[in-house]
Amino acid sequence: MSATPATDALEARFRRLSALSGASGMLGWDQHVLMPSGGAEARAEQLATLSVLRHELLTAPEVADALEAAWAESLTGWRAANLAEMRRAHAHATALSSALVDALSRAGSRCEALWREARAKADFSIVRDAMAEQIRLIREEADAKAAALGTTPYEALLDGYEPGGSVAKIEALFAELEAELPPLLDAVLERQARHGEPVPPEGPFPVATQRILSRRVMETLGFDFNHGRLDETLHPFCGGVPDDVRVTTRYDETGFINGIMGVIHETGHALYERGLPADWRNQPVGESRGMVMHESQSLLMEMQACRSPAFLGLLSGWARTAFGAEGPAWEPENLRRIYTRVARSFIRVEADEVTYPLHVILRTRLERAMLSGDLEVSGLPDAWNDGMRDLLGVTPPDDARGCLQDIHWYDGAVGYFPTYTLGAMAAAQLFQAAVRAEPGIPEAIGRGDFAPLVGWLRENVHGVASSTGTEAILKAATGAELSAAPFLAHLKTRYLEA
Repeated sequence: MSATPATDALEARFRRLSALSGASGMLGWDQHVLMPSGGAEARAEQLATLSVLRHELLTAPEVADALEAAWAESLTGWRAANLAEMRRAHAHATALSSALVDALSRAGSRCEALWREARAKADFSIVRDAMAEQIRLIREEADAKAAALGTTPYEALLDGYEPGGSVAKIEALFAELEAELPPLLDAVLERQARHGEPVPPEGPFPVATQRILSRRVMETLGFDFNHGRLDETLHPFCGGVPDDVRVTTRYDETGFINGIMGVIHETGHALYERGLPADWRNQPVGESRGMVMHESQSLLMEMQACRSPAFLGLLSGWARTAFGAEGPAWEPENLRRIYTRVARSFIRVEADEVTYPLHVILRTRLERAMLSGDLEVSGLPDAWNDGMRDLLGVTPPDDARGCLQDIHWYDGAVGYFPTYTLGAMAAAQLFQAAVRAEPGIPEAIGRGDFAPLVGWLRENVHGVASSTGTEAILKAATGAELSAAPFLAHLKTRYLEA
């Protein structure tokens, strides 16, 4: 084997960067789950310091020299892919000054803290000025990265969440959905009206019982509690590191439906993180392949596998036992009708499969407008309400159920929203391919055996990590690049034919 001193030095540096990123992630998890509100200022200082340390470690002058030298070391396999990911990370980092990185981190922490107050009070004005400053800084970030990467400003931000993401591809896919979904929604609502309402299970549903049921579901899906936790927070998420995955959810004692599906969604993310190759740990090539693939894994579990009749038959028995309940409300067919209920609603994270993409299309449109300057932050509530009326036929009654419902813009994530619906399309495409390859998967799910499905995902998605791009992963696993057709076919089968 030929000597690779430059690559060896880079891999050692990126192990340190991974450790710093992991520490930031854990501090972020604590900030959302356990930290008292009085710790916000100190936590902002800690996170900003770690951001600057990571930035300085990645942008040090010797890194550029090492990257050039490593390019001449004739790498193959995963090390060649790793070098390509290092070069991408370096290009993103060197586009920004340490001062801008520090300012972005502090602005995000301040804005996110004010968002919590604003959401609780349903008052956008509380966070408006902080968000305007944050968008100003993000615009500066986008312009700098666009110049370095040779893309548009929005694509430069998108690349941070979905490497190589294309606005043209998103526009084409979203235009297809925007044309197909409104008439599909009308047809589904008409069909539901003919069949009448499902019977709602009667509560209350104690949080302690929901926690126990959630753990049972997670363990069935394959979550390893020796390498992870389940906790509660205002906005559910999955964080941590592959060897210590942190899942969060929120519960409501008046209903258990959303809490369980939220847990399943985040467990899909967690399974992806745990399935990343151990041999590539702490290197860029060993990280997840962007948020489209990440969202595909959460939505594959939540929407494709666990809203299926096979799984809901299993869940109905567990829920009856957990809550000590009987009657028609707990029958599998009734639960299926509840879990596949479609409605025009205000809240994205509680939306059904048919309307969810319309929520995402709106957010994508608005964040692009804010970034370009076509929409001032002060005008966001009105623009949001107009968009909800036009796309979904409903107008939020207040800011909490409007533009304050999501955390992402307020903690600095612009360019992230399209990946939700791109991930939903990828989930349908991957699940259909998995069942073609392993026809026994649906029956196994009905027995509570997720090993065949997770095993297929380990081989075709998780184990590939970032050694290639999203489209290449999808083409190898499914035989085609990302398309809206499998997703739309899934919706029509489930909601118009089942």
